[in-house]
Amino acid sequence: MRNFYARIALLGALALSICALPALAQQMDDPRVGLGAGLFDAEEAIWNLSMLSTTVPPEAFVGVTNSDLAFKDHYAIQGNYNGVLIWDISDPAAPVLVKDYLCPASQSDVSVYEHLLFVSGEGFGGRLDCGTQGVDEQVSHDRLRGIRIFDISDIVNPEYVANVQTCRGSHTHSVLKDPDDDENVYVYVSGSAPVRPAEELPGCSGLSPDEDPESALFRIEVVKVPLADPAQAAIVSSPRIFEDLVAPPRHGPSPADIAAMEEARAAGKFVVTYAGQSIVLPDRYVEMIMGQWMAESGKEGEPTAADSTEFREALDGIFEAMVGAPDAEGEDDGPAPGPTQCHDITLYPEIGLAGGACEGYGLLLDISDPANPTRIDAVADSNFSYWHSATFSNDGSKILFTDEWGGGGGPKCRATDPMEWGANALFTLSEDGKMEFQSYFKLPAVQSSLENCVAHNGSLIPVPGRDLFIQSWYQGGISLMDWTDIKNPIEIAYHDRGPVNADQMSSGGSWSVYWYNGVIVSSEIARGLDIFQLEPSEYLSANEILASKTVKLDYLNAQGQPTYVWPVSFTLANAYLDQLERAAAFSAEGIARVRAGLHRAEAAEGDARSDILMRLAQMMSRSRDTEKASLLKETLEALAQQN
Repeated sequence: MRNFYARIALLGALALSICALPALAQQMDDPRVGLGAGLFDAEEAIWNLSMLSTTVPPEAFVGVTNSDLAFKDHYAIQGNYNGVLIWDISDPAAPVLVKDYLCPASQSDVSVYEHLLFVSGEGFGGRLDCGTQGVDEQVSHDRLRGIRIFDISDIVNPEYVANVQTCRGSHTHSVLKDPDDDENVYVYVSGSAPVRPAEELPGCSGLSPDEDPESALFRIEVVKVPLADPAQAAIVSSPRIFEDLVAPPRHGPSPADIAAMEEARAAGKFVVTYAGQSIVLPDRYVEMIMGQWMAESGKEGEPTAADSTEFREALDGIFEAMVGAPDAEGEDDGPAPGPTQCHDITLYPEIGLAGGACEGYGLLLDISDPANPTRIDAVADSNFSYWHSATFSNDGSKILFTDEWGGGGGPKCRATDPMEWGANALFTLSEDGKMEFQSYFKLPAVQSSLENCVAHNGSLIPVPGRDLFIQSWYQGGISLMDWTDIKNPIEIAYHDRGPVNADQMSSGGSWSVYWYNGVIVSSEIARGLDIFQLEPSEYLSANEILASKTVKLDYLNAQGQPTYVWPVSFTLANAYLDQLERAAAFSAEGIARVRAGLHRAEAAEGDARSDILMRLAQMMSRSRDTEKASLLKETLEALAQQN
């Protein structure tokens, strides 16, 4: 099926066809269930986190979707459909807005590298000149669909220096710093909108590759950006990483979706059918689309009953014209083709791999040649609707994918929604580059039918020896997942608010939540910027939290995943010791002896410190958890050598 799903967030929740799978088994007494609604005064539930601040955006950005985040120095850069917000978070309890750059274009995904800021534009109203008047013409040379590039050497005064136009725009992008190239960065562009006409951008073709080898379908774009002269940025390749993939199996709607569709039809809602699937359009989009249809039809005044009937009959055709005709399925000459684009690509340059979340598939890519990525493996899953984003474990042995079932615009965490749908899928990576499925994880708290809720963006938290993933779930809030034991992932912290609106579905919740230099920053779609910190619990010790704070980054793009490295310290040693204690890898007496020895060693100096540390290192051979004991042993020996 065509790249339709990525636009559902703007066009309502998607209802598919019936399939009987296990329903959610959440606990209805979870504190997140039944929270009171409100835009800025909703009830909240929080566990094993503390909120440091919540900050409302400036007036021109209130009511406009906040999107992704990037970080540089002590700044958080927040995308917004109206432009970019730059926050000074050096005091996370009191963020300061240092720049609001008005430059509309959905969805304004952001990334940074050194003095450059990259911003995605995919919507049809974005302008090259950042104007707010939009673009009304079907073909316009004023339209921006691609990547904007800003010089942020003076971060409070961004300078718009270049743009790179693409045939399908940039829904998301990822910045790759090749370890072997210090002169350029590469931007992988994922665009999921219809192909623009060649009259607007020469060379754009929406034909299949069989009909036109230069087709803009079934490929991504790789942009090369010279750091010394970013104005020379240009597309250098269009890799066809989807070659030979066929349409994946798909599940149907949950019981709640079926009931909601029947209720919508009975209430006279406007429903479109696209590729055999039914979609209820939100009222605000019906009003917008109908207004445009009225004007184009020469009709004036308020719509009459006859106008509404005529519009309803024409709606399927209008919708198809907006998003593009669906690909043909079930052709006599074989199965329908697979995805024509990725939603998001996470690059992990230190291991030479990328994870592509590509609509109907999860892909593993070789990026050792940054301009020419190649596909190593591809996985599909009938429980997944829309492969949205990817994250590797720090050691590169595992990968997780998120499923944005319903496109982020629908409530997919209801009591009858299956736990395997709209969840995370966790895989191990074999030595021959194959992804092997291990388990699912979904937010375990029931959310209401008024809350858009499904798996979305997140990042690793650098707790040594563990795999922790902080993740956004839109109006399901944020959740911290421990997937160290990949077959048994568990939730160990969360924050959630009640619905944005008590009477009807209104978009809100966490779009992205990422760890950066000791704090957890969430881009709240409707409410602004939230900043949290971890709190000690039975699942996470104070020493582990302190060890995570020893990791310092100069910048972070979550889609350009860094390798976390912990400096050798007594904090690191104590963190590993806490993990051995939690795993019961030593007797209580043994843990006490090692802890006391660490305390003595930290107070000692010179050879006395080294002697204590080496004796403690020798004790690690007695542990019942050899892997964790080995990490502590290496740390103790490194500490001993520092004297």
